[in-house]
Amino acid sequence: MLDRLTGVPRLVVTLLYGAGLRLQECLELRVKDLDFERGEVTVRRGKGQKDRRVMLPQAVRKDLSEHLESVIQRAVTAAARMAGVTKRVGCHTCRHLFATHLLEAGYDIRTVQELLGHADVSTTMMYTHVLNRGGLGVRSPLDRL
Repeated sequence: MLDRLTGVPRLVVTLLYGAGLRLQECLELRVKDLDFERGEVTVRRGKGQKDRRVMLPQAVRKDLSEHLESVIQRAVTAAARMAGVTKRVGCHTCRHLFATHLLEAGYDIRTVQELLGHADVSTTMMYTHVLNRGGLGVRSPLDRL
């Protein structure tokens, strides 16, 4: 039966069977209820208004992770298109914009390195190429007085 299902229905039925969830419990799950590292699902206010933890089957972890990832990626791409962005945009674009905008705002490269979790500052340096504005992009120290 599982092989005949795809997408969200497959994920739901796989959790019903693989973790023993009731349909309503499964439909009320939130992302924060899934602990991929520990392989657990927290069921909140199940029957009898009780919370409980159940296993997150390995097969569901993979399917769910891939499903969430693709849903978010499609949403980001669609939002960029609706906003009129013509360049290729994905989730990782947000990380690049984060770093670039911090550098443009004057934050130092070491701070940005730490926030991005880069072990080596040379990895962070790739974001500085967008800051090369030439001589006309520099304000004279005299103008800052």
